[in-house]
Amino acid sequence: EIGKLPALGYNTWNDVRCDGVEATTILSLAQGLVQSNFSQKGYTFLNVDDCWQAPLLNEKGELVPDSLKFPDGLKVVVDKVHALGLKFGLYADRGFYTCAFRAGSRHHERTHAKQFHAWQIDYLK
Repeated sequence: EIGKLPALGYNTWNDVRCDGVEATTILSLAQGLVQSNFSQKGYTFLNVDDCWQAPLLNEKGELVPDSLKFPDGLKVVVDKVHALGLKFGLYADRGFYTCAFRAGSRHHERTHAKQFHAWQIDYLK
């Protein structure tokens, strides 16, 4: 039923903030949602907040996942989270920079929307 409950899940900012946003931590958190049965109770979103992206856009104006935190890229992590039956949420900022001074989407909204679609992001914060 549409609108019965808000999007339920886990947001990295409430726990790991910037330092813990990395592929291995995200996958561990996703497995925890499933193993603890939270996902069966409707907590199906794993939302990655600020600090997943590099400080600057690339030469095409695209967002770039931090290569130290996501050495295989973001899409690999999204696919693994989806394989666990969860939905993947991602934080972005419409300004020039995020709150943690990472690359924002100002003047690149269309390009970034295409990236979010290609990465199969289910929820954009």
